[in-house]
Amino acid sequence: MTQGPQAASLEHIAALLAHDPAHAEEQARELLKRMPGDPRALLIVGSARRRRGDAAAAHRVLAPLAKSYPRAANTHYELGATLAALGRTREAIAALRHATALNSDLPEAWRVMGELLFQEGEIASAEAAFAEQLCASVQNPALKGPAKAMSQGRLDEAESQLRLYLTAHPDDTAALHLMGETLVRLGRYADAEILLAFCLELDASQDGARFAYADALFRQQKAGDAIVQAEHLLRRKPDDPAYLNLLAACLGLIGEDERVSAIYARLSEAYPKQPRIWLNYGHALRTAGRSHDAVAAYRRCIALAPDLGDAYWSLANLKVAEFAPEEEATMRAQLARADLGTDNRLHLHYALGKALEDRADYASSFDHYSQGGRLRRAVLPYDAGETTALVQSSKAVFTAEFFAAREGSGDVSRAPIFVVGLPRSGSTLIEQILASHSAVEGTSELPEIGLIARGLGWMGVGAPESAYPAQIAALDREGGSALGRSYLDKTRIYRKLGRPFFIDKMPNNFQHIGLIHLILPRAKIIDARRHPLGVCFSAFKQHFAQGQAFTYDLADLGRYYRDYVDLMRHFDGVLPGRVHRIVYEDLVEDTESVVRRLLDYCDLPFEESCLRFYQNARAVRTVSSEQVRRPIFRDGIAQWLHYEPWLDTLKNALGPALEHWRTR
Repeated sequence: MTQGPQAASLEHIAALLAHDPAHAEEQARELLKRMPGDPRALLIVGSARRRRGDAAAAHRVLAPLAKSYPRAANTHYELGATLAALGRTREAIAALRHATALNSDLPEAWRVMGELLFQEGEIASAEAAFAEQLCASVQNPALKGPAKAMSQGRLDEAESQLRLYLTAHPDDTAALHLMGETLVRLGRYADAEILLAFCLELDASQDGARFAYADALFRQQKAGDAIVQAEHLLRRKPDDPAYLNLLAACLGLIGEDERVSAIYARLSEAYPKQPRIWLNYGHALRTAGRSHDAVAAYRRCIALAPDLGDAYWSLANLKVAEFAPEEEATMRAQLARADLGTDNRLHLHYALGKALEDRADYASSFDHYSQGGRLRRAVLPYDAGETTALVQSSKAVFTAEFFAAREGSGDVSRAPIFVVGLPRSGSTLIEQILASHSAVEGTSELPEIGLIARGLGWMGVGAPESAYPAQIAALDREGGSALGRSYLDKTRIYRKLGRPFFIDKMPNNFQHIGLIHLILPRAKIIDARRHPLGVCFSAFKQHFAQGQAFTYDLADLGRYYRDYVDLMRHFDGVLPGRVHRIVYEDLVEDTESVVRRLLDYCDLPFEESCLRFYQNARAVRTVSSEQVRRPIFRDGIAQWLHYEPWLDTLKNALGPALEHWRTR
């Protein structure tokens, strides 16, 4: 065993590897002249050759060394990394598994293994390896426990331990990073954003914390801020698939569809075995209107991962291709598995529901939609009482006297056109019609009004639950104008065409009409309304990518629709004529008359292109993307009648709204 000066020399040489591998190799070879065959010096030579891009030479050194020292974890890590560079992926994974079995505290070994498993399409194993990488990266013994708890999904335990530790060590960046990651996984994105921003203030070099920060921003739909962080990460690692995937997701939020498709085309070529890349590529192709290419991408995903329920649901949700008998059989076989995860299971139920609906087996179809809804409802809690309370407090705050006293408040821009209502109410069709006008740009379902409301205490963020909408009363004229300007500034990123008007199609904004009127008094507001049984059942059988927690239970849906009608009736009374209502069934029956009235309300001249909306090649990001690329059809109006025998719960929850849903 080398001792004294020689050991110190080896440590010095090894330290050179990270920044000067050529010099490290030169010194290691000099040392080998004095100590022929020394395994540590040989390991440095092999590592240096790999880092200098000569993997073949590295392998000639490392392969015999690893054979001679089967329990040398670092040697087997270097061999694994070298085999990966040579493209010998399965051998590399085996060597890295051996290295981490010998020593689990090798973060780089876990990282390389995770990347290789990801490349091979082994999703669960890759995620497990990356979780181990995070644990191994933690040097402080006091943080090992919470890191392990977080990686194993014991999130409440991890949060409790980290909170206790941070009380005594508030500036510990490793703990802040772990807490931020934990909060992201708990879905507490606003809290995670604050914590991770502080972490990066203390140490801007933490790429792991920056990625978590970008993720927290993205999940709040703060696309512009998230893009800045993702591009920062990509400057350091331009080919990292996780960074590229996050950037693509953020770009999708702001309508950079060509860049999104280009990223996924690049990733699908680099990682052809990775099913989730094909899934995301399919989503991008769908948005761009390339439905046949999207079908091919989804089917490629299914071939790679027959248990990935999201791929089947995405194919069903595209509504342009029916499932083949063998695909339906595969779905049933997957559902029969006891070990199938909840997310995959619920997606498969929705996909089978659609397949059976296409075959007119409505009883079985309804059963699968219901099973999917129950699974989703169990992991996405919803309190109908909170929505009712918000409606009642909004009616109490937003009176005619309230608005009269604040006349002249807000920004005077006429640019925004809001389309509100329930999802599946025809709002995408209205958006497509308006976006076919030369003066109007369609954007997406924008989060900005919700974010402004959160800043005023909505959803218990930033203030007690009771503060919204009551807190709006404290806004003076300048405050209302500032919020209007903030909305316009933050939505500018979504506007690409330079047209004078743009559409914000977030349906849930009906809850914030009082706020919208106060901060943007000249903006147009359109209420997209549809028969309650039609819209509610259409929402019930739809699995939404995020939000819309009220749609997974028929009783919740009925009560939500009733609250929506109640609130809209209130605003019709206190702000007469402020909101323009379009009934979907009327739009289908007499399209031109309804469109002309809509354009009159928006102070826009009639253009024939609005009647030929299906020729508009713009990207569409909602589940109705393919429907609005066809002329108006009547098939969907009475679709709910096939399921009427099972809708009593919905009818009872709707109450009087079932009969009086059209009335003002």
